[in-house]
Amino acid sequence: MKRVALIILAAFAAAAPAFAQRQEVHIVSVNDVHAKIENMPMLGAIVDSLRAEYPGLLVLSAGDNRTGEPLNDMYSVPAYPMVALMNQIGFDATTLGNHEFDSGAEGLARLVNLSNFSYICANVVPDDGLGLHIRPYQIFDVCGVSVGIVGAVEIGLSGLPDTHPDNCARLNFLPVLQTVNKYSWLRDKCDVVIFLSHIGYEADVDISAELPWVDVIVGGHSHTQLAGGEFHHGILITQNTNRLARVTHITITLDKGKVVDRKAENIEVTGYPARNPSVAQLLKVFSDNPEFQRVVCTIGQPLTSYEELGCLMTDAFRECAGADLAFVNAGGIRYDSLPAGPMTVSDILRLDPFGNDSVMLELSGEELKQMLIACEATDHYGFPKVSGFTCEVIRDKKNPSRIKDVKMFTPDGKKIKPNKKQLYKVVTNSYTASVSVSPRKDQGHALNYQTSQMVIDYLGKLGSVDYSGVRRVTETLK
Repeated sequence: MKRVALIILAAFAAAAPAFAQRQEVHIVSVNDVHAKIENMPMLGAIVDSLRAEYPGLLVLSAGDNRTGEPLNDMYSVPAYPMVALMNQIGFDATTLGNHEFDSGAEGLARLVNLSNFSYICANVVPDDGLGLHIRPYQIFDVCGVSVGIVGAVEIGLSGLPDTHPDNCARLNFLPVLQTVNKYSWLRDKCDVVIFLSHIGYEADVDISAELPWVDVIVGGHSHTQLAGGEFHHGILITQNTNRLARVTHITITLDKGKVVDRKAENIEVTGYPARNPSVAQLLKVFSDNPEFQRVVCTIGQPLTSYEELGCLMTDAFRECAGADLAFVNAGGIRYDSLPAGPMTVSDILRLDPFGNDSVMLELSGEELKQMLIACEATDHYGFPKVSGFTCEVIRDKKNPSRIKDVKMFTPDGKKIKPNKKQLYKVVTNSYTASVSVSPRKDQGHALNYQTSQMVIDYLGKLGSVDYSGVRRVTETLK
């Protein structure tokens, strides 16, 4: 018996180092929260639960933490409530989303200085003297495992992220792939390498073929709901839809310092049964603003599409500006449904949260058509929504993303012709006027009247509205 006991003890002793060499890194990741601050106490409880089990838990965001909730976006220091809640939960790092620039470089610098977590984004280079403390990469020690993280934000056709160009003053932007690959040396220095990405799902899949030195891409920007994660070119890619409906729990397993397994699972945040009390208390402090709950009008029938809400918005633009026609970029409509009943200031500011000014232009029919086409090409959310006219968008059957023609009609059915002498007063938002690069004589002038305030004023005068079934843009394939 004594000899058997000694053999068993020897076997355990031999196995112990092997077990000790097997390690795990656990990560909670979010993306495109867009200031869904009412879900932060539930997120805090999820993080608390996982952190109790995994003390080295990393908490990461793939960007667009702000813009979408008036209580956050219109605070005296815009977006500070979201930063304070992230501090309370204990985030470790975020990359920059395109909406992190919505208060300009100075506003972003102020938020960074108020944050207890890092901002990791390699392809943003601030001007000297701006005081914007962004890191291209960071290495974390997670219970003895070195985790290197490099970040990047999407760059559009204009060479800027998808925000108003004025917000990017004093900032320089570099190509994503070329810049991120400069940090391939992290593979030799770190046990685990993560790309914290705000470039969109399809771009993540494409770029994964060029990043063999990366283990995981934590993605954002396109609001793509993945079932946990997907493997592409040997890299685990994760992303969730926007507004903090779900988070991802990532587990990375290492054996003798080498990654041998990666997996990801979704955790539902909406309806999570627990709340972090300190986060809930902080949220209560930020939520005490009755003006946002003021009822502006009554919605007669439920609004069930971006088209209906876009028609409402553009009618407000056209009426308040005294314009002939109006349009809004599809990406400027931030939710796609609203139940019948009272519509509050908060509802309107969440619908149009960007603080855009209105811009008036005088355009011919041909100039308007080209500007609408350019707007879709830049916006990436589909064809604009319109007021004062209707559109038939004719797309290429073999390539539906290509617009072959746009036919425009007045409300009485007459075709708007490309007559250079016939000019129309057209109103849109300042973002669209800036990024829709098209041939036109008039680049527009600001009306110093925010588009969200136009919607508030328009609906306040009407008292009640019904846009159910309203549709002004049709599309055909030829």
